[in-house]
Amino acid sequence: MTTLVVRRLLIDLQTPIGRRWNGGDAFRTAFFNALSMSFPAGEQVFIDAMRIGLAALPAGQRERFADEVQAFIGQEATHRRIHELFNRQLAQQGLVNRWESRIQRRRQRLEGIDPRNWLAVTAATEHFTAIFAEHLLAHPQALAGAEPRLRDLWLWHSSEESEHRSTAFDLYQALGGDHAWRRRIFRVVSWHFVTDALRQTAANLWHDGTWWRPSTWAGGWRLLFGRQGLVRLGYAPWRRYLRSDFHPSQGDGTAAARWLAEHAALAPPVRAAV
Repeated sequence: MTTLVVRRLLIDLQTPIGRRWNGGDAFRTAFFNALSMSFPAGEQVFIDAMRIGLAALPAGQRERFADEVQAFIGQEATHRRIHELFNRQLAQQGLVNRWESRIQRRRQRLEGIDPRNWLAVTAATEHFTAIFAEHLLAHPQALAGAEPRLRDLWLWHSSEESEHRSTAFDLYQALGGDHAWRRRIFRVVSWHFVTDALRQTAANLWHDGTWWRPSTWAGGWRLLFGRQGLVRLGYAPWRRYLRSDFHPSQGDGTAAARWLAEHAALAPPVRAAV
């Protein structure tokens, strides 16, 4: 079992956000903005999945997971609220969130089906966020020159994603979820996540007027495929999810734990699982 801490993030999200807040880089800014657009609806799916999964457990097992699941929900609810505030700033810049409606349509397909499907989707997406989190914490150039308050937002979110990376996976297994179905759902989630992220990033760049600039795509190449690129370094961790002996705890949460400890004043605890 994992001890999770629910925290408040003490940053200013009322002051307007710079149009290219991520170091002046158009692609990096558009990409991170796209990810944020997915979070409120996505985090709600995770919250619902954990509630449904916990309720499906036999009473004895439910008690074992209850505190961790409650803290997981607390963390995700805080992420949802913070990114709603961030996304309001993006809407004021004229950016249109098209990713959110696609998530909501897919959520409707989960209604009334086996709770393990909810958890398989959640565990698969949480693996993506854990890969992204570890990459950000290990490669600060992805946020180089970013507005400090927004850099803190992303590193806080990343650190908590790393902290609770095992919860949905463990609940899926506790409900008897099997490896073959987990792999199948992961491939479906991977397709939707990657294509949705790219579609929303492209829409953001189009609105920003930087779609046709060579510098935009040079920045995109560095972020995704460069020597320290997210895709280049993230492929091996992505493939690990397909192994029959995979568990999220095999990832390295050291940097996340260190960041949270060093920034306790910025993100003080509200409550912790016991």
